[in-house]
Amino acid sequence: MSLISKIFGDANEKYLRSQQPLVDKINDLEKAYAPLDQPALKGIVGDLKAKAKNNVPLDEILPEAFALAREAAKRTLHQRHFDVQILGAIVLHQGQIAEMKTGEGKTLTSTAAIFLNALNGQGVHVVTVNDYLASRDMVWMGQIYNYLGISVGCLQHESAFVYDENYSPTKEEEQERDLGVVVPEKFLRPVSRKEAYQADITYGTNNEFGFDYLRDNMVWQSEQKVQRGHHYAIIDEVDSILIDEARTPLIISAPAEESTDKYLQFARMVTGLKENEDYNIDEKMRACTLTEIGIEKIEKMLGVDNIYQTHGIQMVSHLEAALKARTLFKRDRDYVVKEGEVIIVDEFTGRLMFGRRYSEGLHQAIEAKEGVKVQRESVTLATITFQNYFRMYKKLAGMTGTAATESEEFAKIYNLDVTVIPTHKPMVRRDLNDSIYKNEIGKFRAVIREIKKRHEQGQPLLVGTISIEKNELLSELLTKEGIEHELLNAKNHAKEAQILAQAGRYGAVTIATNMAGRGVDIVLGGNPPDPAGKEKVIAAGGLHVIGTERHESRRIDNQLRGRSGRQGDPGSSQFFVCLDDDLMRIFGSDRIKSMMTMLKVPEDLPIENKLISKSIESAQKKVEGHNFDIRKHLVEYDDVLNKQRETIYRKRDLILGLAEEKVQPATSSEFTSLKEMVLGMLEDETANIVNSHVNQETGKLDGKEIAEVVNSIISINQAEQEEIIKFQDEQRLIDHLIDLFKKKYDAMEQRINDLPELKEKENPMRLVEKQFLLRAIDYLWIEHLESIDHLRTGIGLRGYGQRDPLIEYKKETYLLFQGLLGAINTQTITNIFKAGQSAGINQPSEKRNISLNKNQVSPFGQVVGSQAEKKAIQSKARDDSGKKVGRNDPCPCGSGKKFKKCHGA
Repeated sequence: MSLISKIFGDANEKYLRSQQPLVDKINDLEKAYAPLDQPALKGIVGDLKAKAKNNVPLDEILPEAFALAREAAKRTLHQRHFDVQILGAIVLHQGQIAEMKTGEGKTLTSTAAIFLNALNGQGVHVVTVNDYLASRDMVWMGQIYNYLGISVGCLQHESAFVYDENYSPTKEEEQERDLGVVVPEKFLRPVSRKEAYQADITYGTNNEFGFDYLRDNMVWQSEQKVQRGHHYAIIDEVDSILIDEARTPLIISAPAEESTDKYLQFARMVTGLKENEDYNIDEKMRACTLTEIGIEKIEKMLGVDNIYQTHGIQMVSHLEAALKARTLFKRDRDYVVKEGEVIIVDEFTGRLMFGRRYSEGLHQAIEAKEGVKVQRESVTLATITFQNYFRMYKKLAGMTGTAATESEEFAKIYNLDVTVIPTHKPMVRRDLNDSIYKNEIGKFRAVIREIKKRHEQGQPLLVGTISIEKNELLSELLTKEGIEHELLNAKNHAKEAQILAQAGRYGAVTIATNMAGRGVDIVLGGNPPDPAGKEKVIAAGGLHVIGTERHESRRIDNQLRGRSGRQGDPGSSQFFVCLDDDLMRIFGSDRIKSMMTMLKVPEDLPIENKLISKSIESAQKKVEGHNFDIRKHLVEYDDVLNKQRETIYRKRDLILGLAEEKVQPATSSEFTSLKEMVLGMLEDETANIVNSHVNQETGKLDGKEIAEVVNSIISINQAEQEEIIKFQDEQRLIDHLIDLFKKKYDAMEQRINDLPELKEKENPMRLVEKQFLLRAIDYLWIEHLESIDHLRTGIGLRGYGQRDPLIEYKKETYLLFQGLLGAINTQTITNIFKAGQSAGINQPSEKRNISLNKNQVSPFGQVVGSQAEKKAIQSKARDDSGKKVGRNDPCPCGSGKKFKKCHGA
């Protein structure tokens, strides 16, 4: 005990003592609720729901809710929450981490907090480490919620379910369910993902929740979203999810198109185009825009009537990238070609920027121009770290058997305190000193001897390894010795849970990776409980756990130890380590290795040495600190991108809301309609065009260049161009151009609304605006993520120049983001006007194309389309006339791709 604890008392104990009056109140209510029937209990639940929805603080209704959950558990699971479990549930409700030893009933503990927080109807997310545990816990604990009239859903990798309250189970199915080891599928009713989220409580893995969030921000219509906010989450095995898995961000990606030929084709095409006839160069804005004549030339070369219709905006942007590469980017000035690679030159320092690439297809266009290999890349469509996903919840809580060693990280990254919950019965497990060997051969010989000795006494053994490779090696050695055993390596969670449930049987030997079967308790005598078998196992000493190697994290070792000694059961544990183990080899002390060599210790003779034991713990602390730094580093960088992500997603939501008239003027400080948003962009773009064409020395406007830029956007006549050139007052020109743009916009809107093929649509122009706003945001956000990724790759090198890479990263990402916002404005305005011109009255009808199909509009169309939608299109496989679609015909979804490359894939 530390000196501070001696003087002021243990803070953990103080906190738990302060909650005891609340526990006493819940215990008093238990007596009042015990005589009531189910309808009476549901009536109380209805009253509590009404209070919660009327913003009565949940703390005020906590005693009633907890007492109800306890009563329902007694009647359905035949289990009663112990007082320590009620304490654990209070900790979870208050948004903390409850550390509870393995076997203390964390799953049951969580039900009281989950039920209380589900009463307001905003939804509770219960996060598990695998799909099996999500479905098992939903069915097992779902009985409590169902009894009280609370709905429960469950997410699986490609499906979703709700607890089927109408199913009448057989006696055998009830027994299976109540064991909490297997999942009787008949209790699950398949539903859509959205319905699973509409339930009061939704179980699922961290990956499912995170990916659904990303996919929700890639949809074309609001009703396609499945999640409904981030109110409260309880994370089971919180250390595994928020720490062990937090080093790898969630990424939705797609293979980049097979674009090598396309870039080479366009690189050849643009060589025949002429400036001021086929395209206009704006060197100040580093922009190059095709004219109508230029587009027609390209269409002739491609043999198409309308490039926008046949290939879409993305193809045009790649075409413009080829043009930019040809006209604006110069070899040995902007980039060099070295060893078959195009390397960017820093325009300020002249340094080569290895690992950086131009975005928006420009780098590939330059590669094609220079005749080097065009790199094919995967495209990141959306990404988020677990840290930033889970920090979105208004309230977050977690439970695990091992959190105290990482309490600093939980506090710093997630603002989560850790409270250690005492065990229901005293812990009697004996944790033996490590047995240390010179090399791996000696260690494994000793492990086999130990297993053999204890197995002959009938003591059940759980042997943990840190890798599948070592797992299988140990299995071979046991087979040679004729010892029957079960082998688990975290490949099949459902099957392994059933095997692990029997690992406490008399004489059982189970070999598992340290993480296999996490979340499943080992009951002495096996599950279902066998009192006679349990007595035999207790007489043999209870479950003995052998660790064949120390893990780099003390938490994982403690998890393995914690399999034994559940709820006051006898048991023991011991680790066998050697100097060849990865932890000791990489992080251990050379002094120990030399000491072992000097002592000439036989390879299979164990050493129990305090110096070596301390060295192991020191090595673990080193690795834990190193990994914490990696995760902290990751979140510091992702925090920068996270603010940008939130801005873009808010903008997308606003566009969807305005398009569907779901945004009230009071909630939108800037815009009340999509037209207003587009016109606001138009004003910004106009000011940008004029401001960038002011001579900094003379203050004069370059009217001719401004007129050319405006003409490339809205095709103005000669008189209108001459009028622009006359202006020399900057603000007056901006006002004049805004009026001109707005007149052209109104005229275009009228033309589009009058098109016969769009007559039946309500307000077609709003749909066009939505289409091009989302298209610009989606494509450019993908390119932005790519740019950020390349920036991250090389930013660490700034440290060699005595500059803080994080500060440099923040500066550069800010500039990139400002460029992204400007590019969204430019692309939206340019593309809407281009589309309006292609819908002109004087053009042939086959060249008019204002597509309103969601799959043609968004690069995310195929990503967000559900499996059911894809199968529906595959099964129909017929076009509008009813004719069966051939593999090489255009896909009926409207993507513009061949059927075999799209929904027929």
